[in-house]
Amino acid sequence: MAIEELHRKMMSEVYEGGVRDTRVLGAMNGLERHRFVPSRVRHLSYENSALEIDEGQSISQPLMVGLMTQELEVEDENLVFEVGTGSGYQAAILSKLCRRVYTVERHKDLYTDADKLFLELGLSNIVTLYGDGMEGSWHGGPEVFDRIMVTASAQDEIPPKLLSCLKEGGLMVIPVGEEGEVQSLLKVRKGKDGLDVETLADVRFVPLLSGKG
Repeated sequence: MAIEELHRKMMSEVYEGGVRDTRVLGAMNGLERHRFVPSRVRHLSYENSALEIDEGQSISQPLMVGLMTQELEVEDENLVFEVGTGSGYQAAILSKLCRRVYTVERHKDLYTDADKLFLELGLSNIVTLYGDGMEGSWHGGPEVFDRIMVTASAQDEIPPKLLSCLKEGGLMVIPVGEEGEVQSLLKVRKGKDGLDVETLADVRFVPLLSGKG
C-alpha cells in the first residue's frame, strides 16, 4: 500500500477514535509521520500505535497525539511549552496551531535530530532546547506559557515548577503515575483561585525524569 493510502487510513482511525477538531486533523494530515520515525521501524510509521525511537523513548500513538492536542485547545496566538521533544512529531503538530512552540529534550541525540528535522521541514516557529524540562522555563525564554504539553509521565504529582510556568487561564495536558502502571492523563486549567483538574483517560507513558540524559 502506498504511503498516501497508509496516511489516509491512519487519519481515518484518528478521526474515528474521537479527534474531531478540524485544526488538529489538518495539522496531523499535513505532516508525514515517517519523517519522525527511525529507519528500523519506518515500515510501521502509519500504524495507529506507539513506536520505539532512540534512548528508550517512543513516538506516541497517532490517536493519542491527536487527542492530547485536541484537549490542549491551542489557539493561534498561544505560546506553547512542550516537555519531551522526543522524535519531534508532537512539537511539529503544535507548531501548525500556535504562534510559537518551545520544546525541551534531555537526551542530546534526540534534541539534535529533532532540531535538524524542524529546519528541514521549515518549521521556523519551533524553539528547541537541550535541558531539563522539570525545571520549567529557561533563561531567555518566556516566563509563562498559554499552554503546556508534557509527553512523559510525572511520577506522583504535577511538577510545581511547570505549574509556575503556566499562565492564569492556561491549560496543561500531562500524564501522571508510576512507570509500568496505568497512569492518568490529566487536563489542568489554572485559574486565579487554583487548579481545575480533569482526568481524561488511562494511559502509559515513559517516565518524566530530571537532569540531562
